[in-house]
Amino acid sequence: MAANDKRQPAIFLPHGGGPCFFMDWTWGPADTWYKTQRFLEGLAGTLPESPRALVVVSGHWEEPAFTASTAAQPKPIFDYSGFAEDTYRLTWPAPGEPELAARVAGLLGKAGLPSGLSPSRGFDHGVFVPLKVAFPQAQIPVVTLSLAASLDPALHLAAGRALAPLRDEGVLLVASGMSFHNLRGYFRPETPERARAFDGWLTKAVESPAAERDALLTDWRSAPFATYAHPREEHLIPLLVAAGAGGEAPGMRIFGDEPMGAAISAYRFDG
Repeated sequence: MAANDKRQPAIFLPHGGGPCFFMDWTWGPADTWYKTQRFLEGLAGTLPESPRALVVVSGHWEEPAFTASTAAQPKPIFDYSGFAEDTYRLTWPAPGEPELAARVAGLLGKAGLPSGLSPSRGFDHGVFVPLKVAFPQAQIPVVTLSLAASLDPALHLAAGRALAPLRDEGVLLVASGMSFHNLRGYFRPETPERARAFDGWLTKAVESPAAERDALLTDWRSAPFATYAHPREEHLIPLLVAAGAGGEAPGMRIFGDEPMGAAISAYRFDG
């Protein structure tokens, strides 16, 4: 068996809208997020083995420097509003792992990247909502990592490269965001064509050889309808961390759907 046969991948996944997998849908069809939920439910079964731990980069946490949470028992952060009362009682009691958080910050610092630690950061909805579906038993330790507030694409690719060694240590790297995130664009007649154009470009970029992929993703604003798909890019930038950690092989699209009329994708990097 090759040494890297059990290397964990880096995965970019769509985390849906708010607590969408745990609610009675009232402002769209009840099956709006059904396909995404099925994808998340099957995710663990696609891994080479059960991960030792997860490092999760969420589009809902930004700090001046990349910041890893050392919380031993992170609590849910209900950073959404306007949903049913029971969605504010959701639990997902996965443990943290302070030692791994320190290693994450150390790897980033060794690479010359700004890094820090938070003793109390919990799980925002970009973390606990999709992972409650993907890993419902909540037994695998999870370390959350912020974006750098600059949202600089090259910086986040570099962060992914710095964290890539964790994959050989049984750590699954999860980038949680959305490949389309224009809240005013949903259900609009012009959105399907525009979202498909951006999604097609993004998939071609991800599936390109690493050097070309990095160049394309760094210049993502040149993509068709880029700023329509992402008026602000915090939900896209986690993808660059996954791509940076993904090695030299091309990535692959592993899921796609069009909830609320907007194409979205998930991507996996096994290089």
